[in-house]
Amino acid sequence: MLNFDNIVLKIWGFLKETFFFDIIEHILKGRFVVSKIGFTIGKFAPLHKGHQYLIETAIKEMDEVYVVVYETDVIDIPVEQRANWIKKLYPNVNVIIAKDPPSKYGMDEESVKIQTDYLKKVIGDVKGTHFYSSEEYGKFVARDLNVENRTVDFKREYVPISATKVRNNIDEYSSYMNKIVYDDLKRRGE
Repeated sequence: MLNFDNIVLKIWGFLKETFFFDIIEHILKGRFVVSKIGFTIGKFAPLHKGHQYLIETAIKEMDEVYVVVYETDVIDIPVEQRANWIKKLYPNVNVIIAKDPPSKYGMDEESVKIQTDYLKKVIGDVKGTHFYSSEEYGKFVARDLNVENRTVDFKREYVPISATKVRNNIDEYSSYMNKIVYDDLKRRGE
């Protein structure tokens, strides 16, 4: 004999075997998903297609991306202008300007600690989950910030360029730069 309780139990049993519970499980899990926040650092002196490939990889893989632009004297383009290149090309990326960075660089533990401590101050409350770079130091930064290291095109096979090459001959390597960057460099007589 079917009574109300038996009918409810049969319906409940049916629903458990269908997509209904998959939907509920998906909704519940979605509430607890941690955003993936990636960041990278650089002088972007000048910004070139290798940098862009790195940033674009982070954009594709992350929910949110931060780019920290370091002040430097290796190029006569102010840090604000270099940051603006990134803002123009990637309006959804968060750009942080890093003024007065430490002069000590290197792969030794002391240098890494100095640079990482500085970076922690610069990024403040940003709780990244992934650090993007094409450099050896990426693994140390990721380790010290307790985030996942994401190395992109370390051997420069996908985009075979460096900022040093570009600075040394902007016309020869113009194809490795976005037009806004190239035009700025030409206007400034770099």
